[in-house]
Amino acid sequence: MPPWPVRAVVALSNGLLAIERVAIMSFMGILTLLILINVTTRYAGLPIYWIDESAVYATVWLTFIGASAMTRLRLDFAVTMLTERLSARGQQIARIISTLAVVSFGLGLATMCWLWMDPIGIASAGFDAKGYAGETFNFLYTERTQTLNWPSWIVYLVLPIFAVSMTLHGLANTLEDLGVADRSAFSGFHATVSSGIN
Repeated sequence: MPPWPVRAVVALSNGLLAIERVAIMSFMGILTLLILINVTTRYAGLPIYWIDESAVYATVWLTFIGASAMTRLRLDFAVTMLTERLSARGQQIARIISTLAVVSFGLGLATMCWLWMDPIGIASAGFDAKGYAGETFNFLYTERTQTLNWPSWIVYLVLPIFAVSMTLHGLANTLEDLGVADRSAFSGFHATVSSGIN
């Protein structure tokens, strides 16, 4: 039986994947509904001005959450021209290097999001967005979306969520590739594992 930190990482990744599955279905439903409403209201000559922006943000969130889920399911793209010519051991090493690159990218993106969103800085400013922007020239918390008039940082939250979830999925995949943890079976996802080295 693998040690508890390994089991915890894999369990967290699989639990997150289940949440992502629900989020993907929800955003697909929302996107479909928004597009249908947009087509209907435009045909009737009564377009709703904020529907287009809502559909764009739903697509953005769907894309990032879907990309994270695809990472855990190992359905992300792979170029196999070189790796398919390697021995089984060489393919395993290439797979481990690839998943470690995913983890590195996720950690780098999470670090960039931390610096950009600066949660400690905005908290130190007493959550005064204008005062914080005046001191740091970081206008993230003062910007608003064009038609919905939402705070922009809410829309941008998908980036740190994606960074953390992709890092966690990459770690779980790495542990499985190293043979430290057993490969997980994913209920609810009826897709085959990619044959590429990823």
